[in-house]
Amino acid sequence: MSAKIKRALISVSDKTGLIPFAQALQAQKVEILSTGGTLKALQAAGVEAKAVEEHTKFPEILEGRVKTLHPKIHGGLLFRRDKKNHTDEAKQHGIEPIDLVIVNLYPFEQVVAQENVALEIAIENIDIGGPSMLRSAAKNYDAVTVVCDPADYGIVMEELKANKGAVSDEVRQRLAKKVFEKTSAYDHAIYHYLASSNGAAAKNQEPHALPDTIRVNYVKKEELRYGENPHQRAALYTAADRAPRFEFKQLHGKELSYNNYLDIEAAVDILREFADSAACVVKHNNPCGIAEDSVSLPEALEKAIECDAMSAFGGIVGINRPCTKKSAQVVLDMLRFFEVIVAPSFDAPALQLLKERKNVRIISTGPLGEGGPYDMRFIKSGILVQDRDRPVLTYEADLKKRLQVVTKTKLKPSEIDDLIFAWKCVKNVKSNAIVLTQGRQTVGIGAGQMSRVDAVFMACEKAHYRTEGAYLASDAFFPMPDSIEEARDHKIRAIIQPGGSVRDADVIEACDTYGIAMVLTGERHFRH
Repeated sequence: MSAKIKRALISVSDKTGLIPFAQALQAQKVEILSTGGTLKALQAAGVEAKAVEEHTKFPEILEGRVKTLHPKIHGGLLFRRDKKNHTDEAKQHGIEPIDLVIVNLYPFEQVVAQENVALEIAIENIDIGGPSMLRSAAKNYDAVTVVCDPADYGIVMEELKANKGAVSDEVRQRLAKKVFEKTSAYDHAIYHYLASSNGAAAKNQEPHALPDTIRVNYVKKEELRYGENPHQRAALYTAADRAPRFEFKQLHGKELSYNNYLDIEAAVDILREFADSAACVVKHNNPCGIAEDSVSLPEALEKAIECDAMSAFGGIVGINRPCTKKSAQVVLDMLRFFEVIVAPSFDAPALQLLKERKNVRIISTGPLGEGGPYDMRFIKSGILVQDRDRPVLTYEADLKKRLQVVTKTKLKPSEIDDLIFAWKCVKNVKSNAIVLTQGRQTVGIGAGQMSRVDAVFMACEKAHYRTEGAYLASDAFFPMPDSIEEARDHKIRAIIQPGGSVRDADVIEACDTYGIAMVLTGERHFRH
């Protein structure tokens, strides 16, 4: 059954495509009711429209907060056309049917996404009448057509032409479903704002408390070629109700894969650790090289790649400074094949040079910023939520104050700085994790091992001759001295680790026996 449209109500914030659509309605002899700025826009374009207050015989009040919340509006939307008692009651109260509602909502999400928005302004951008009309119309979709997205104007116009001024059942139902999706996301955006540190409700929460409720509302942004493996489907979804905390731009290359997205974010997490020029190479969500240089970004790049040039083949290269032609040339000279290069920005000569590699994805991150307050991971029984493990850079001065040198062999301030560099690196390696560094360069990484001594062995094997005098960082404590014995065999200079094992004393004694310095941080950095 098709529903003939004789009367429409239009009230929109987004006026994209409004006038042609309204003109098409006028051509179909549809009576148009409207409000405020929408009414003015229609009349200015020569579209005949009637003010809602003229229809309801009741003025807008409370500075426009109440204008469509009236029985003649909601009764006209909600009464059942197929029930005699409904039609009789509508006639008794002078309620005329409204067959089409075109409404989009106050731009709450866009307003609160701006910096330093006053709470009062945010509150005034919470739409009440709009969602109410949309939901009333959508509930009665058997008789009423409802449009909440300008992208659907064309569909309705085609229906009107094809069905002699009516809209088909299938289209009305599809548009109604879209309304409930839209209003649900809109309500979630308001909740999220008020529950956040920006909103009033947050003032009554325990400081730094994890949220009592997490509502997930994501929409598909793009289909990916496949998931981790070719037989798995995959897509990227982004938050429907707020701007992402981290969003990058692809400047060149073929589309990104599922694994590329994971590795890009892993690279960005690493780069957030460093204030000086830094570079990393990421492979399978783990770094295979990290380096920092206080003066030269190309020097840091060269060191990051040479840490493990074999593993760097086909990896993702990340830098925390704008990419110049000189930096781009280092990557091209040292890596015959790499998947992605990530930087805050790229100058024109660097872009021109990198684009010579047809398939390389060039990713501009903009300012690296923060990663947001929480990590969330979907599991079969729910969602795991934890505070995000903040970059060491954000508390480095405090860390230096509370470090404990627990061995007889002591360290110079410069050596403490080198150990903290190693600590920043191991924090971003999958556990069990061991990292060896020389100065501000990783020389060996042992990642994702089931035993810590195996991780030490792997890192030393990767480092080869560069273990002598190296600094060793462990993401968690040593359960027994066997790792220290491995470190002795490879002439490690000093170790940084959290401590906290029941056998800490044995581990420290082993270090003293072998002349290895050890520092405890009191904080571990598992990364699963």
